Amino acid sequence: MPRVKSNKKRPWLKPLIIVLSILFVVVGGVGAYAAYQGYGIYNQLDTLQKPKEESRFGQFEVKEEEKPVEWEGTERVNILLMGGDNRGLEKNEAARSDSMLVASIDPVTKKAHLFSVLRDTYVPIEGHGEGRINTALALGGPNLAMKTIGGMLGLDIQYYVYTDFEGFKSLIDAIGGIDFDVEKNMNYVDNADGNRYDIHLKKGFQHLDGEHALMYVRFRHDAMSDFTRTERQRNFLDTVADKLKNGWNLLKMKQILESVNPYIETNLDISDMLKLAQLGVKTQLAGQAQVPPMDNIGDRKVSGASVLSIRDDDELLTYVQEILTEDSAVPDATASGTGNADGASANTSGSGNTGSSTNTGNTSSSSNTDSSSKTNE
Repeated sequence: MPRVKSNKKRPWLKPLIIVLSILFVVVGGVGAYAAYQGYGIYNQLDTLQKPKEESRFGQFEVKEEEKPVEWEGTERVNILLMGGDNRGLEKNEAARSDSMLVASIDPVTKKAHLFSVLRDTYVPIEGHGEGRINTALALGGPNLAMKTIGGMLGLDIQYYVYTDFEGFKSLIDAIGGIDFDVEKNMNYVDNADGNRYDIHLKKGFQHLDGEHALMYVRFRHDAMSDFTRTERQRNFLDTVADKLKNGWNLLKMKQILESVNPYIETNLDISDMLKLAQLGVKTQLAGQAQVPPMDNIGDRKVSGASVLSIRDDDELLTYVQEILTEDSAVPDATASGTGNADGASANTSGSGNTGSSTNTGNTSSSSNTDSSSKTNE
């Protein structure tokens, strides 16, 4: 299992939020409704896996040693959700995965855990020395990204889902927007693309369409920068997942998939999706965390620059396993059973049974004042 060192630096590329953790947690609903909307849904799902000639990652050689392990359907499944900014890329260039979230689902307990990966963590990238973890996608494509991030977490990552700015906006618009409480004023001027992606949000509960939802999940110009942004992203995705599960959006699933299809790429084939579909409806979010956690982040210099480092690789692996034993899911009052089972996974190798670890180690933003920094994200 690859080990992890680490590092910190601010990339100039704009990060886009991950997206479709939701799509595949929710694919469970699709499985149930496919009988009604049938062939159209099947076609849309089937074309999310792009052929090499249509893939934005088609330039990368598929290396045997980087291929993800196959999921048999009974062991823990891990899905890497990546968002990138495709603006300004030359032909055969790939974006960095500037937003990364791993959804880990135990098919035995029907519990899901989410891990937000800090994009500037400095780690070994096979064949490329060390670098920021978000560069693995640009250096070697999705397989290298899965192997690099999986090595840091001590998890086998079987699948990935990738989208860009427009994919995220299309998803939010397709489900009718999201009602959400924006915790502070958010302002950022982005001079790329004629200020198309400027951020201007007012504090307070409001309805966010795709454009404004993208502003919310991209914003990081506060005291804790990417630390608070990853926390916001997880919270927002949880709200989106809830809305996707309602009956009306399940009935609209064909239209939703049509709207996001051009912007999404994945290695999930239709049979994988159908296996995940059997989990989706019953799976509950049992825990979430930022990795590396605050108390395992160190300072390090690389070529004279400070980078985000991991103090103790083994401690990080233990932390991940501890999070996987947590169960903060609210019991389903409509279920006929006696409530939630213990979230401790029979499929994890970790021994920590303490549902310890406050999940992010993040501090919420320290001020409600506007930020108008013009530094590149």
